[in-house]
Order: sequence, then structure tokens, then C-alpha cells
Amino acid sequence: MHVRSFQLSDCTDVTELMQVALSEECYRNTMGPFSRQLSWDSELIMIAEEDDEIVGALIGTIEHNHGCYYRIAIHPDYRRQGIGKALVSAMEQRFQVRKVSRIMIAGDEHNKAAMPLYEAMGYGANKILEAFQKLSIISPQH
Repeated sequence: MHVRSFQLSDCTDVTELMQVALSEECYRNTMGPFSRQLSWDSELIMIAEEDDEIVGALIGTIEHNHGCYYRIAIHPDYRRQGIGKALVSAMEQRFQVRKVSRIMIAGDEHNKAAMPLYEAMGYGANKILEAFQKLSIISPQH
């Protein structure tokens, strides 16, 4: 598996991945923010490839010096193989380079299924990850 930054040529494949990986409602709710993030900063969209096929994507944002994991999508045939963890780790590195002060997870109903991934990676209320000794890491507020 290879994790890299989004490229414009990935647009169709990522859109198709999100159609397969997300519920219909989640897909509809994600396309607008995905498009906006592409126009603002496509470096905050990470892609996972397996045998030259896009199997995962993570959309991140930065606003007011706060990083946010907005949406993660993993192809159903590739779940539970470490792809989500690799995408989150790559985005953490992006956030660290950009010196964000906090990393948050979008607290909408569509991210509930991904919460065990984030929790397994150390995200929880006011928990600090060792890799980010100077950053406070928080989870969405319910």
C-alpha cells in the first residue's frame, strides 16, 4: 500500500470510491466539502493506493490553526487492513508540518463508524498523542 497526496487526475477515482464506501446520504453531504477542499488546499486530501487502485481517501481541513479529519473513506474490500491508520498517520504528519494547534474529528453522524479507528490511534477527549507533545488532541463533542 502507498499513501500520497491527492492529484487532480484522482478526482474520478476518489469520487467513485466515496460512492462505494459511504452511504448515499454521507456521499451527498461529503461532495460539497470535498470540492471546496480541492479548491482551497488539495494537499490535505490523502490517498491510499493498492496495486495502482485508489482504495482509501481522507479529507482534512485546517481552519484557524486547527486541523480536522473531515471524512475517511475506505473501499469495503480493503477495510481492516491498516489503510485508515496509514491515512490518519499521513495527515497527522501534514498537520504537524503546518504546526496546527489542535486536531479534531468532524463530529457528525457519518463519522461514528470511524471513531474506533481514531480512538485506537489515541484520539479521545483532551488526550495528547506522544507524537504531538505540544498539540492537544480532541475528539468531537456530542
